[in-house]
Amino acid sequence: MSVFMDLNLLFSEDRTRLQNLVETAAHLGFSTVAVNYVFEPSAKKKQEVPAPRPINELIGQLPVVQGRSRPIRVLNRLTVVMSDASHFRPNAPEYRRFDLLAVQPTTEKLFHAACMLHDVDIICISVTEKLPFFFKRAPINGAIDRGVVFEISYAAAIRDATMRRYTIANAVCLMESCKGKNVILASAAEKALELRGPYDIINLGQLFGLSDSDSKESVSSTCRGVLLHAETRKTASGVVFTMKIQQEALQDSADSEAPAAKRAKAT
Repeated sequence: MSVFMDLNLLFSEDRTRLQNLVETAAHLGFSTVAVNYVFEPSAKKKQEVPAPRPINELIGQLPVVQGRSRPIRVLNRLTVVMSDASHFRPNAPEYRRFDLLAVQPTTEKLFHAACMLHDVDIICISVTEKLPFFFKRAPINGAIDRGVVFEISYAAAIRDATMRRYTIANAVCLMESCKGKNVILASAAEKALELRGPYDIINLGQLFGLSDSDSKESVSSTCRGVLLHAETRKTASGVVFTMKIQQEALQDSADSEAPAAKRAKAT
């Protein structure tokens, strides 16, 4: 049984809405989610990078994951929307307060820089408009070699028919270039009704051009790779102690095997 993750639940100041998002994700079977703080700098005025709120302040009690024996894991994520090269500051100490770091480039030049240069975990592909550039193999292969993943979100496709067309078109265009490698599918949900279960997302991935195995990995093992990449990124030497993550992976495996063992014993 796979361990499923949704690494993009949009942050909301409304605690009830955020609580409902996390509870619904746990009920659908997601073991790990990330609360996403979207930061879109403006050239007109100086803006501060938002500070992540402690999880225990946002959510009173973490719900138990459906079919498992432990609470859902909630991470903090920052997404920087880049329309200018100065919007991403590689050494900004504010970035280190987040578990995951993502960028959403809006031009071909910025996309190339994100793939080849920027020390990030996730590159977001816009799904709300037609992209003003085509994906090229060289920068995409560069990102894959560096362990950076590309993210396609689906909630916008639920909200609006036009965005649905953009989502499918941009996703298919990406898959033609990356061949399904290093892709994660996430919700970018603002409310609980926009969340879908892992197997619904896997079916959606096939619509985007992913194979059955790549689609399943896009909500499971590839997401776990993102967490490991983030741990490595946050260490100056690149040497990271990953025992905690390994222990969690073993616990997830034990949780998934326990029901099967009980059934076998009963028979």
